[in-house]
Amino acid sequence: MKHLLVFTILISLYACNFQTKPEVSIEIENTFEIKTSKIEDDKAAILKVMNTQELAWSQNDLDGFMEGYYQSDSLKFYGKSGLTKGWQQTLDTYKKGYPSKDHSGTLTFKIIDISPIENQSYWVMGSYVLSRNIGDASGVFMVIFKKIEDEWKIVADMSCG
Repeated sequence: MKHLLVFTILISLYACNFQTKPEVSIEIENTFEIKTSKIEDDKAAILKVMNTQELAWSQNDLDGFMEGYYQSDSLKFYGKSGLTKGWQQTLDTYKKGYPSKDHSGTLTFKIIDISPIENQSYWVMGSYVLSRNIGDASGVFMVIFKKIEDEWKIVADMSCG
């Protein structure tokens, strides 16, 4: 009788433990789904910024294009002219190189990859094409987006064309 009681208690404990295991695995799956959903939401928001930039550039609205960048002296842009530091200096360089609609043309991005780097930061790799009356231009880029004050902003840009 004593063995039957011990056996019954062990079976009851095993059954209790068995019943809680599926809840743990469901919780893990939900966490994964939330993380995946957040990444997809972040990517969509970043693509929206880049789409807005395409439209602004294509209207030779370089100030509007620069709204996608973090307005700070810490912004870094690396291109064929070397390293440019700061938002205003980057804007000035764009205005010098693309003074009219004929120079800026119509911008089209082709996004190759968007990947999280760390919390609230992503890199975006892709290519661009400028369709212009004075001759088309194209190249590749890698930008780093960071969420700052609840907005996605480019904090670093390396473009080669």
